Amino acid sequence: MGTKAGRRLAAAIAVVGTAAGLAACGGESSGDTPTLTWYINPDVSNLEPYVTGEDGKQAPGGQAYLALKCSEESDGLYDIKVELLPNDASQQREQLVRRLAAEDTSIDLMSLDPAFTAEFANAGFLETMPKEQQTTLSEGMLDGAVAAATYDDNLVAVPLWSNTQVLWYRKSVAEKAGLDMTQPVTWDQVIDAAEETRTTVSVQAKRYEGYSVWINALVSGAGGQIVEDPEAGKDAKITIDSPAGKDAAEIVSKLGNSSAAPPALSNADEGGTVASFSAANGGFLVNWTYVYSDPNVAPFKDDIGWARYPQTTDSDESRPPYGGINIGVSRYGKHPELAYDAAACLTSQESQKTYAMASGNQPARSAVYDDPEMQKAFPMAALWRESIDAAAPRPLTPYWSDISTALYSSWHPPSSVDPDTTPAESQQYIEDVLQGKALL
Repeated sequence: MGTKAGRRLAAAIAVVGTAAGLAACGGESSGDTPTLTWYINPDVSNLEPYVTGEDGKQAPGGQAYLALKCSEESDGLYDIKVELLPNDASQQREQLVRRLAAEDTSIDLMSLDPAFTAEFANAGFLETMPKEQQTTLSEGMLDGAVAAATYDDNLVAVPLWSNTQVLWYRKSVAEKAGLDMTQPVTWDQVIDAAEETRTTVSVQAKRYEGYSVWINALVSGAGGQIVEDPEAGKDAKITIDSPAGKDAAEIVSKLGNSSAAPPALSNADEGGTVASFSAANGGFLVNWTYVYSDPNVAPFKDDIGWARYPQTTDSDESRPPYGGINIGVSRYGKHPELAYDAAACLTSQESQKTYAMASGNQPARSAVYDDPEMQKAFPMAALWRESIDAAAPRPLTPYWSDISTALYSSWHPPSSVDPDTTPAESQQYIEDVLQGKALL
């Protein structure tokens, strides 16, 4: 690297690859270039900008690579340094809330789970985005991605990648059960097929956010909603005690008490469900898009099929879960205008394609799905785009963290769920928590 740009790139690689404490030092860089500190969620390469393949060659990694790329492309306007957040989304939220509540100036950019974006906006933690910038940064984004980054009719963060769950299945198992996967399937059909073939249905049902994701998708898929008016905050109307809530509870109870339930169902998170699906008796799995890139499924990848998320009822289209990452700009950072410039680069079409190819986490920009390289790498990309736009985001309320904790606590374990009583009991518990009458 003999050029000036090459020397800057090499120096940036060295800095980004250092220990987390050094990378998170905030403040200014040694020269005149402002430093922007970006708190990222764990991904394919964490703090390292590159990943090394089995052939020993290096390839672009995750968010740390985007930080490096955009720093270089800014031509001295800014340098982005990355700091790693915890693995669990709730722990990510907790760390950021504590820092921002203390008006920590060392945070410029942050990777936010869409479920907590409304909470951060309502608390005043995010720098206001000018209307013109809202239009520019949302142009070309999928509708589902924009909806999950919007609060009080304003775009408050910039979608970096969008995620959705689909139904992954073993073709040999579906064929043995006589299940036509070219047509929409219901949860009842999937569970029955697994029982018939003595295989499993893997879902996220641990006492954590992932379980709330499943319950929310089931309720939404039956035409209902957990929160009717999320903009009302703690006075929002909780509506899980409904026919849709009962439909959802019937599915959770059926699987929880079925021979198709993996042994560790009540302690299963995303990684655990991939492990169950990868076992010899694995049959069906609902999980995020990155499953296709997971090394655990490589040995039987030719037997893996994919279909739209199962329907809760025969008559309602499914509402797949929505996830992903939004980039928020801190209100307390020293360079908010530069941070929005950086966010535009980090979420550009080129950046989103690079990130998707490296991580398996899918773009928020529609055009990337039409890219020939993307379609070759991910033959189910069209299903992912369809699922993201049809998805059911978790309620965009600043109180989602409390609602979610009360929800997954009162529906756990799945085998204890009673369709006749659990929805009503959970609704009362959520209402009491919001009004300060009960503790989590």
